[in-house]
Amino acid sequence: MAAEETQFKPHFSFNILSTKTFSFLQDKNTQRLFMKWSLLGRLSSQAYSFDQTFYSYNSHHFALSFFRDPCVLANLRKLEDGAWVQLDKKVVCVEAEVVPCTKVNMDMFEPVYSSGIIRPSGHITKCLHDTQGDYDLLRQMLQEEESEQYGVIDQEDRREFLFCLFKHLTLGGKLCQYEDVISPYLDTTRAIYRDLVSVQKDPDTKEISVVSTVIKVSALDESGVCYPSRDKEDQSFSYLIVDPFRRHVYVFYHCYGVGLFTI
Repeated sequence: MAAEETQFKPHFSFNILSTKTFSFLQDKNTQRLFMKWSLLGRLSSQAYSFDQTFYSYNSHHFALSFFRDPCVLANLRKLEDGAWVQLDKKVVCVEAEVVPCTKVNMDMFEPVYSSGIIRPSGHITKCLHDTQGDYDLLRQMLQEEESEQYGVIDQEDRREFLFCLFKHLTLGGKLCQYEDVISPYLDTTRAIYRDLVSVQKDPDTKEISVVSTVIKVSALDESGVCYPSRDKEDQSFSYLIVDPFRRHVYVFYHCYGVGLFTI
C-alpha cells in the first residue's frame, strides 16, 4: 500500500525567483517599524517556482520535497548565532501544518474595538501585569488564555494566517518597543498579507477568495529541529505560501532575537 501511495506523489523541483521583490521588505516606513519591533534583519522572504501540480492534501510531501531540493538547499538561509547560514545537514523529516487562510479583509479585528481593548481613538488600553511594567490588553488577548480578553477573537479566527501574522508583528523580537496605537500593527499586517497571499475574483459572483495555501513548517536533521531555529520559540517561524496556479511558493521566515538598530 505504501508503494502504491508513493507513486502518486509528484516529484517537485524548485527554482529560485531571484528577481522577485517584496514591497514590505523595500518600504522604508515598514523597515523603521521592523527596527522598532526588533525584527529588522531577522525577518526575510524568498520566492521559488515549482514544476508540478500542487494540492493542499499533499502539503507534507511538498514541504519535504522543498527542503531536500538542491536549488533550495543552495539558496535558503536561516539565522544562527547572528549570521545567515545554509542548512548544513540533510533534512530527515519535516513538520508541516496547513494554516487556514481565507480572509480577504480586516473585519476579524473589529471585536478588539467593541471589547475595549482598543479605545475609539485607536490607542491600546494599558493594564497591570505581575512581571511586566509596561503591558496592555492587546498583548494579553494575544497570549494569555486565562484572561477575559483572550476569547474576544474566536478560536476559528485565531487559527487564520492573517491573525498569526498580526500576532507575530505585535509581539515582535527580543527588544521590541511596543506601539501605543494599533494602526501600525494593522497596516503592516495588511501590507505583508497582500504581498504574500494570492486571491481571485469569481467572474459570476464577483466575490474575492484566497487561492494560496499556507503551510507552517519546521525541518529536522539527525540532531533535531534545525529550521527555522534550533531553539524553540513561538516567534521563530517559517511559512510556505503556495500559489497553485502560478506555481510559486513564498518563504516567510523569522528567527527570534535582537534585530538591527540601523536601516
